Amino acid sequence: MNFDLKIETKNQQIFLPILEEKKITLFLKREDAIHPFVSGNKFRKLKYNIQEATKLKKKALLTFGGAFSNHIVATAVAGKSSGFKTIGIIRGEELGQNFNKTIQENATLREAHNNGMKFQFVSRAQYRQKYSPEFMENINTKWGDFYLIPEGGTNSLAVKGCKEILKKGDQQFHYICLPVGTGGTISGLIHSAEKHQEVIGFPALKGGFLSEEINKYVSKNGNWSLIEDYHFGGYAKYNEDLVRFINNFQKKTTILLDPIYTGKMIFGILDLIEKGRFKEGSKILAIHTGGIQGIEGFNQKLKEKKQPIIKIL
Repeated sequence: MNFDLKIETKNQQIFLPILEEKKITLFLKREDAIHPFVSGNKFRKLKYNIQEATKLKKKALLTFGGAFSNHIVATAVAGKSSGFKTIGIIRGEELGQNFNKTIQENATLREAHNNGMKFQFVSRAQYRQKYSPEFMENINTKWGDFYLIPEGGTNSLAVKGCKEILKKGDQQFHYICLPVGTGGTISGLIHSAEKHQEVIGFPALKGGFLSEEINKYVSKNGNWSLIEDYHFGGYAKYNEDLVRFINNFQKKTTILLDPIYTGKMIFGILDLIEKGRFKEGSKILAIHTGGIQGIEGFNQKLKEKKQPIIKIL
């Protein structure tokens, strides 16, 4: 995988009755098509971090994440293809008690493990202190020298990479919509959006801390907002309506959405269109940030609860 490349992804128009009725144009930027595991904003966030780690002659990348983190898999795959050892500090020390069982049952960690990632499982209390000097000292003692990539991959180099999502032809759109996790992707888009464009973020998690995070990276008073009504209860939370929506959307458009980020955003956009949030003639560009690889693990949880799964056509 070449992290020196400047990649442009295609915009795919979405055709649905509600769009025709409300006279709204909706396109989906297919960032999910970049790579099966390092897709969407994961490639963008890692690009300049990989370049920096290479420049600093680091031998290993270390990052943090939960048991179903797409970022963990992306770092493992990107690290392997770029010649780095990778280390994942994983939330949930119980996962380390029977490692073979965990790897067998968790598709995300299995893929990261298959790509050479070494794990350290820590308690949730320890995980909350992950950037404290004491915790970092312990990590340094255990793993030696490494290049640190924050949880979710967001830092100034990640924001730089996310500035490259929009291309010349995207100036035609009035709205740029995207799901928001740690705030890196939206920060990059706020920088690269045109003055006439409004950037709308759909947070995947509860909590009012995101604006603060975004303001760390955004110096200009960009035309942006967060709509916090479509997280379905918080990070990785869902209900049967969301699963049904993702399945119906795929049936109508052939596009598969992930249930953590992009599925919630598209649900929100179409609901807002129905409620009249966007005026007639509006052109919307929504960013598909990937995460498709995580569906297998998500479906596993649904099966355990005897609930309908996300169908992969």
